[in-house]
Amino acid sequence: MNRARVHLLRHGEVVGAEERRYNGQADVGLTPKGEAQYGFLAMRMKKLPIAAVYSSDLRRCVEGARLLAGGYGLQPILHPELREVDAGKWQGMTWSEIEKKHPKAWKQRLKDIVNFPFPGGENLLDVAARVRPLMVDIAARHQGEDVIVVAHGGVNRILLLDAIGAPLEAMFGIEQDFGCMNCIDYFDDGRSVVRLLNG
Repeated sequence: MNRARVHLLRHGEVVGAEERRYNGQADVGLTPKGEAQYGFLAMRMKKLPIAAVYSSDLRRCVEGARLLAGGYGLQPILHPELREVDAGKWQGMTWSEIEKKHPKAWKQRLKDIVNFPFPGGENLLDVAARVRPLMVDIAARHQGEDVIVVAHGGVNRILLLDAIGAPLEAMFGIEQDFGCMNCIDYFDDGRSVVRLLNG
């Protein structure tokens, strides 16, 4: 049975990571630690038979995707569909700032993380609607091959939940550390198996 093996990575640590915040689609840069995390991933993955590298088009993903792809003589294929959730007016704000300035909306978000839209931005259903078709296409295109996908914490959680058939409400039941590696097999009969989580 054929399968596409997707090595799903989260970008390295970003500037401002010492406080929980919604970076969303802001083009924040990597810290020195974040750059080193990509170097470590490149060493871990150097013997894998990678056929293609896909990435969000935000800088914190592109920088790592270029490093990883270069090790295989490839260029990363950039997709805006892989961007993090659009946090709208809350973009760049810390969780504590939002809780103080917008307490009612903050409580609504915590109560319904799937359907609550960021003010002026997306909800999780919006993100899933753009990410899922792209992953189906990547898996279909690379049956029998291994590929790398460099994305974000929210995007990765959605794809991992889909792979195990769990609802989006379980979003924060999965951890995604900066610079982590996941592995999902997508079989040609429609099944998927998570082989590695937050490694």
